[in-house]
Amino acid sequence: MTIEAHHLDVAGIRVEVVRKDIKNLHLGVYPPVGRVRVAAPLVLTDEAVRLAIIDKLGWIKRQQLRFAEQPRQSVREMVSGETHYVFGQPCRLQIHIQNEPPKVMLRGNDWLDLCVRPDTDARRRESILLDWYRERLRERIPPLLDRWQAALGVEASEWRIKKMKTRWGSCSIAVRRIWLNLELAKKPPQCLEYILVHELAHLLERHHNERFIALLDAHLPSWRQSRDILNQMPLGHEEWNE
Repeated sequence: MTIEAHHLDVAGIRVEVVRKDIKNLHLGVYPPVGRVRVAAPLVLTDEAVRLAIIDKLGWIKRQQLRFAEQPRQSVREMVSGETHYVFGQPCRLQIHIQNEPPKVMLRGNDWLDLCVRPDTDARRRESILLDWYRERLRERIPPLLDRWQAALGVEASEWRIKKMKTRWGSCSIAVRRIWLNLELAKKPPQCLEYILVHELAHLLERHHNERFIALLDAHLPSWRQSRDILNQMPLGHEEWNE
């Protein structure tokens, strides 16, 4: 049984509180913006939850500071010379104006060619590039999914890609659907693998508890390194403002 989430404001920090039929309170601070979430037993009052949060305020603020200090790119203007990341590799954008259908191409390891018509504005250029990123993820996800579903002994009913502001991935456990953040196309390949394994593991264990950590340790021992890499990579400017 889960009761609909609500929020508490504790010392200026907005905390999402979800009540569940569990024994212990679970507190987490999540990338990329330091979102704070508490899963609390049904019997625990809001005041008890508030006291538990206050007890961890120092730790919460240290985690949020770490996320706040993560490098962020300036606003992308979609012009030649900008740096854009492709699976962790920084590439210099080169705009090509031509009277042909738009397309995106990697040139070597360092250049990203975006071919557009003369009247294509920055918003449309970005949309074309995001569609290209989406296709690159669609190419990489199926073999990873096949491998890790077999390894974990689980099967997702479907997977989807979308832009998300506060999560790298999510799992709708009731319908066994995996969501992956479009931004993962910009991160190193091991980050995509880590997030996929993380979400699949939720089909075995809903909570971020000791059993969940043990599952990751057993199947993907390098997950902490991948998580750290993900949290150290530059974030896009506009995607993560709240």
